Amino acid sequence: MRQDPNLNSKPFKPFKRAKPSPARLLAFDLVTQVNRGGAFANLRLPELLSESNLELRDRAFATELSYGTLRMQGKHDYAISKKIDRAFEELDEKVVDLLRLGVHQIFEMRVPVHAAVGETVELARAVAGESKASYVNALLRSIAADTEIYLELENDAEVDNLFKLSILYSHPTWIISAYFDQLKDWDAVINLLKINNVAPSPHIVAWPGKSTVAEILEVGGEKLPIGTYSVLSNHLPNEYPAIKDKRAGIQDMGSQLIAEIFYQTKDEHSLSWLDLCAGPGGKAALLNNLLATEIPSAHFKANEPSDHRAELVARVVPRSKIVSFDGRNFEDFGETFDRILIDAPCSGLGALRRRPEARWRRSLNDLKELLPLQRELIDSAYEMLNVDGIIGFATCSPLLAETKGQILDALYRHKNLQLLNISEFSPAGSLGVNTDGTLQLWTHLQESDSMFMALLKRTS
Repeated sequence: MRQDPNLNSKPFKPFKRAKPSPARLLAFDLVTQVNRGGAFANLRLPELLSESNLELRDRAFATELSYGTLRMQGKHDYAISKKIDRAFEELDEKVVDLLRLGVHQIFEMRVPVHAAVGETVELARAVAGESKASYVNALLRSIAADTEIYLELENDAEVDNLFKLSILYSHPTWIISAYFDQLKDWDAVINLLKINNVAPSPHIVAWPGKSTVAEILEVGGEKLPIGTYSVLSNHLPNEYPAIKDKRAGIQDMGSQLIAEIFYQTKDEHSLSWLDLCAGPGGKAALLNNLLATEIPSAHFKANEPSDHRAELVARVVPRSKIVSFDGRNFEDFGETFDRILIDAPCSGLGALRRRPEARWRRSLNDLKELLPLQRELIDSAYEMLNVDGIIGFATCSPLLAETKGQILDALYRHKNLQLLNISEFSPAGSLGVNTDGTLQLWTHLQESDSMFMALLKRTS
């Protein structure tokens, strides 16, 4: 961190009319809507950008600032808490989000310190008023002047290591502990925490029969190492004709691999396929296009009970193939299937780099609802599964309770289920495959979302 000599210039004096940077104002709107209104950043940001008149450079700045602030706000809150004159909980919500935006520019972006402070104060004048803007100004100047604030924490031998990692890498302590339960290596945990804080470029999937990897690469990007149809983009999504024409989509390569593995379980008898939890539609789209191209006689259904998420599925899967049942009630489907994919609702801790606010919204208490739901979905799929049929159970999570724990429980309760070795079906071979045959990808190792998958075959 550098000290800026301009910080010691004249104290803040309000002008008659606030003129906040439009990019920073948009970033504030997003952060506020996410933190205070429960919005999802990945859904709301494109809407805010489309409604704005921002140029490309300002759009990129607003995206980096808002996503980065949401991702790193645990770290920023530490700096804020060291300088405030009251309990953190007593701060005005607008002031909190303004300070987070300012601190992010000071410590995490290439913004000169005087500009980070001055522009945030101008933003505060517009959205919070003169008095609160003065408070924001004083605090940001104090924080910016303390250039060693995080280094002192890192070097303090008396501070608990878990707490230290939680602040420096901006993750709740329970998530860090859960990662260590799996990895058993603090260096690996730190590598994972680091990459969770790096925004990835979008991964493109070229849907079979509609587009090709070669076509995507003509626009730009590079072939990704995981997934037959995956490309790392280096352009905006709408600059790819295949995406604009809905012949390709945006999907993490780990998620693509899950769909590909499941598809590769096909045989001459596997003619009825069900995606039990299809929303928002990425895996369903890839499966549907693979089946339509290579096994046109196969019957595919995508189930999504949520109206909103069903509409998202309908953008990438023909509406005639979409049904909306509670996946736990197998009787509603009125038929059985040879293949059933359960992309189960989960904590989503495997995709924290793509969902900046998710780490702050989840808690261990969420598992009290998620784990029974996952078990019920497995039980329902089992009831609809034909003999010699296969269930693919997947989560975007590395938590043992949501992964191997669920599989061990399913095998105990359903004695005629057999765990298959994913290496026999994966186009990536043994990459990420555990000794028990399940799959666990890791963001710091494969640079994909940390996806889990198990294949369960019904033997009788």
